[in-house]
Amino acid sequence: MDSLALSRIEVADHPAPTIVDEVAGLARRELAPLAPAIDAGSTYPDALLRRFGEIGAWGSHVPQEGPADLRCAIQSIAAIGEVCGATAFMAWCQNTLVWYAANSTNLKLARRFGDGFSSGRVLGGTGLSNPMKSFFGIERLKLKGRKVEGGYVVRGALPWVSNLGPDHFFGTIFEREDEGGGTAKGGPGIVMFLADCSDPAITLQPCKPFLAMDGTGTYGVQFRDVFVPDELILAESAGPFVKKIRAGFILLQAGMALGLIKDCIGIMDEVEPPLGHVNRYLPQQPTQFRELHAEFEKEAMALASDPYNSDDSYWRRVVALRLRLGDASVAAAHAAMLHCGARGYLKSHRAQRRLREAYFVAIVTPATKQLRKMLAGDER
Repeated sequence: MDSLALSRIEVADHPAPTIVDEVAGLARRELAPLAPAIDAGSTYPDALLRRFGEIGAWGSHVPQEGPADLRCAIQSIAAIGEVCGATAFMAWCQNTLVWYAANSTNLKLARRFGDGFSSGRVLGGTGLSNPMKSFFGIERLKLKGRKVEGGYVVRGALPWVSNLGPDHFFGTIFEREDEGGGTAKGGPGIVMFLADCSDPAITLQPCKPFLAMDGTGTYGVQFRDVFVPDELILAESAGPFVKKIRAGFILLQAGMALGLIKDCIGIMDEVEPPLGHVNRYLPQQPTQFRELHAEFEKEAMALASDPYNSDDSYWRRVVALRLRLGDASVAAAHAAMLHCGARGYLKSHRAQRRLREAYFVAIVTPATKQLRKMLAGDER
């Protein structure tokens, strides 16, 4: 056999690593040692988030001539989430910011920020917690704006926005005071825009310590008559825009849950040799969660290949999957703690961190109770 044929066989036997492979490797090598400090809030891993961007973690779901595919993005978030739930959350924030810019019809904005966001050179988050709640009658919009020459002036405050820093951006929504606002579902008086954290009229206020996730760059954000130029407007009418991006917004969160559940299965497997003789009496076993994980992953991949699907049945599948993922995250982390016993109760053991992170998956917007409200069709 000639050397060229042999080299082809070697290439076929050893395919180039995928983005997900590279993300998983970087997470194991460099994120794992940082996870306790990120959890404790002493480290915000901005340099590592940029590294993930350099290997393609934030750009795989950018629409190409119409279609979009979220599968690689979800798998990458899951690979990060196997190691650190807080960083998986920041990965979701960054990917969601990319999703906003990639779907905006403001071509100046897309050209200015698209590559910066997707490459990780520019980091940021999503300020849609309050707007998403407002669209379903849970809260009122907290930001107000009025039209001025060349843009808008915005005032108000958001209590929690994550993956932020002094040079970061995030997407959020204000209600126009000069047009009487919009409807609960986001009418013509509801505008979505990019907020620039370097603006001196925007103040990032540190939050009180959380149960977990303190290293996620989470702040309260105050807008004191912030001028938002037209170049930073994602959508003049936020309602149709949010309807377009909402499935992606929620589906990308599946990565956080899939990664966490997989590691909880791993924790249960790790304690099987010393504790299996007594753990077999526990009602929830790793085999059950392996089956659930496979089911969820299959459904997530099916939905993620068609994020612009406007059918109501598709939307309900997205919401139902997200609800089940939140419930299963808490159940898997709870089971992992019980399988570990006293060793999992040590602060040095990741089982207790996983339990705290799991509750975050269940309460981050859209939270379990909002998802149930959405499925019930109650938008009051």
